[in-house]
Amino acid sequence: MTELELLGPRAYGESLGSAVLKATAEDFQVDEVLDIPLTGEGEHLWIWVEKRGLNTEEAARRIAKAAGVSLRTVSYAGLKDRQALTRQWFSVQLPGKADPDLSAAENETLKILKTGRHKRKLQRGAHSANGFTLRLTQFKGDVAAIEARLQQITRQGIPNYFGAQRFGHDGGNLVDARAWAARKALPEQRNVRSRLLSTARSFLFNRVLAARVADGTWQQAQVGDLLAFTDSRSFFPAGEAECSDPRLAILDLHPTGPQWGEGPSPAAGATFELEQAIAESEADLRDWLINAGMSHERRILRLPIGGLSWHYPQPDILQLEFVLPAGCFATVLVRELVDLVPVGQTDSPCVF
Repeated sequence: MTELELLGPRAYGESLGSAVLKATAEDFQVDEVLDIPLTGEGEHLWIWVEKRGLNTEEAARRIAKAAGVSLRTVSYAGLKDRQALTRQWFSVQLPGKADPDLSAAENETLKILKTGRHKRKLQRGAHSANGFTLRLTQFKGDVAAIEARLQQITRQGIPNYFGAQRFGHDGGNLVDARAWAARKALPEQRNVRSRLLSTARSFLFNRVLAARVADGTWQQAQVGDLLAFTDSRSFFPAGEAECSDPRLAILDLHPTGPQWGEGPSPAAGATFELEQAIAESEADLRDWLINAGMSHERRILRLPIGGLSWHYPQPDILQLEFVLPAGCFATVLVRELVDLVPVGQTDSPCVF
């Protein structure tokens, strides 16, 4: 499947050029933002790790082995890219035990930067945001147009699509999810089940967001919408008064789309009709999510970009720095600027 089929239309028009992302791990850097002060004592050892070319699950396995504990005692807040230079927290439960020697976990792909004790384990989703430093190399494009679009994105945000990587290579995760949904069955392996259910929910959300980007309502509250603040999981219905709330204009408050699950959409009016129509068009996926016991949740349609800055270290390198809430995709920002070209190929842009 193409990127357009998995995500939807760009918000600000066609690509303004081309570039390569992730020619090296240093070109895609992620720093987990975790606003939890450590107590300095307790049975949980928290570990600040820098990893390169290594996925989060493999890093957890190496930490568990070095610490001499079961993998289930190792926790982390979120998954980070393999093809990247990332810094993130892990925790290890060590009741009644001294800090272990973790040097066996370290090599050129993993470094332990610091450790500290805490009374509680690190929970999934505990991080508030991720800070990104992206270097777009072999950049070719209109610098003035890029400048204008970045200024526009700073003021107006971008559509909060789930990135193409959520759906696997060529949309393979979605193909698998459709196959399981058609059989009305669930994979036995927990990690596979979780991945495919997440894929299905993400695809339905992207379909709704794509429709609202196409009709120009993704940035606007309309009566019947459900509104949420940037960093909140709760939402409330929009009436006439809420649709003119000044917090919408400053990118603090946003319309939301469905993370499909049990029960009908709590939206109303035109929003409800759109969401129901899209769910009905993907009835197998909708029913599969409901039967799996997923709960109906909401995700903001518009993504404000925190602290966005940019410069050109070299004429053919565009460097971007910004912060996104947890669960949001940096590549969706890049998509609003340029087409990405595979490493080693510069003549024909590909879908990413």
